[in-house]
Amino acid sequence: MTSTPLRDRPAWKALEKHYEEIRGVHLRDLFADDPARGERLVAEGAGLYLDFSKNRITDETIRLLLQLAEESGLAERTEAMFRGDRINVSENRSVLHVALRMPKGSALVVDGVDVVATVHEVLDRMASFADRVRSGEWKGHTGKPIRNIVNIGIGGSDLGPVMAYEALRHYTRRDLTFRFVSNVDSTDFAEATQDLAADETLFIVSSKTFTTLETMTNAHTARAWALAALGDEAAIAKHFVAVSTNAEEVTTFGIDTNNMFGFWDWVGGRYSMDSAIGLSTMLAIGSDAFHELLAGFHAMDEHFRTTPLERNLPALMGLLSVWYADFFGAQTSGVMPYSHYLKRFPAYLQQLTMESNGKHVTLDGRAVDYETGAVYWGEPGTNGQHSFYQLIHQGTKLIPVDLIGFGKTLNPIRDHHDILMSNVFAQAEALAFGKTEEEVRAEGTAEDVVPHRVFEGNRPTNVILAEKLTPHTLGALVALYEHSVFAQGTVWGINSFDQWGVELGKVLATRIIPELESKSEPELAHDSSTNALIRRYRALR
Repeated sequence: MTSTPLRDRPAWKALEKHYEEIRGVHLRDLFADDPARGERLVAEGAGLYLDFSKNRITDETIRLLLQLAEESGLAERTEAMFRGDRINVSENRSVLHVALRMPKGSALVVDGVDVVATVHEVLDRMASFADRVRSGEWKGHTGKPIRNIVNIGIGGSDLGPVMAYEALRHYTRRDLTFRFVSNVDSTDFAEATQDLAADETLFIVSSKTFTTLETMTNAHTARAWALAALGDEAAIAKHFVAVSTNAEEVTTFGIDTNNMFGFWDWVGGRYSMDSAIGLSTMLAIGSDAFHELLAGFHAMDEHFRTTPLERNLPALMGLLSVWYADFFGAQTSGVMPYSHYLKRFPAYLQQLTMESNGKHVTLDGRAVDYETGAVYWGEPGTNGQHSFYQLIHQGTKLIPVDLIGFGKTLNPIRDHHDILMSNVFAQAEALAFGKTEEEVRAEGTAEDVVPHRVFEGNRPTNVILAEKLTPHTLGALVALYEHSVFAQGTVWGINSFDQWGVELGKVLATRIIPELESKSEPELAHDSSTNALIRRYRALR
């Protein structure tokens, strides 16, 4: 990793000058001057096709961004991650989510341990368990097979599993019901379980430490719910399994440690959906399909690690994100999947991107003097077109957008898919080229209406295409964004793998809980606003 501050790197200074030269250049002119641009500014890997031609860039922009990646040590830092160096400096940890999807038989030795062998030991145990549940061999306390699986987690222990379940629902067992409980709001648990039979329900409690406040609050509520119906402490071992590393707490809860599936401190929560955290995914789609998911992750890992940066999908997307955030001042980035199955994908990316790169200091603790992570958001198309696309097209904010589409639908009905995909291409075209005053007038529009119907265009998009949404495709798609986030963080010189910003609110909440629950009036020592809000809540309660 270079020690030269970002703004002092030659490529950065050159990009600042270059930005001033092209900031006013329109995509209409870029395409007019280079008719083959749409066939040239593309890249392909791991089953994904990226058209990045509708970005506000020239060949010189790409050259300078690639130079910036080189000056930032992207290749060296990538190798450091893949070999298990402790690149998470604030926690002194390796960052090895890539090991979670390495094929059986490969090896990666870190601190004297072959982590790939340990990963496949857990995967094999997960597969054995999933096969027993899916076949009906695993019986609940009353002898009935499991029909309902409820995953209890929060953050990465929820967002990954629920996104994967929705994304791969086409491949799931339809005679099994899957629910996901994450919010400590009791409504979440009540609604998830109100129509389930306890003697046919299995809970997966996902918490590495088995102490996460929200998860364990919901887990103990689930325990009480099951016991109220089943009436026997022995039932817990038949209806609860754990994804955790804290055997003592798991045992105290009543879960058999043979049904505890562990993971490691080199797996961050938001990078964990392909670890034991994905147990609900494996139960839903089966172990074979889960391994296809892992293969998709690994294919993108290998693409990222071995492909030259000028054809490297995650590197290009990451560098473009830096370009818009730091030179155009874009505050947000849109991700619009044109697949209803991917409706939770933007929410998943919110944690992946914003928890990773929402940082204000560099790896060595210096305050940054440039923009870091953007706000990520989105909804599936075409729904978003009838709500917030108006702002993207004609608003005052520049919002780069990723449009994700598929060549084949999993549910062919009439001409639905052609209509859906026509919108992907139309939106990218409209955002890029817009509609000029002359074009509006040529349509016979009244002069006083012309300004309202002008589209400036010059709004950048990436279009990502795959053949169809399979487990392999989903793995590649998630890994694409994982490594794009990493590329951005490397250029910015920040730690994309810690999340200290999550901690402070949790600590303060733990302090406030007894003040809310106290039978007598507590002595409050917060600021005047917090004190007044606590008193108001106690009065309302």
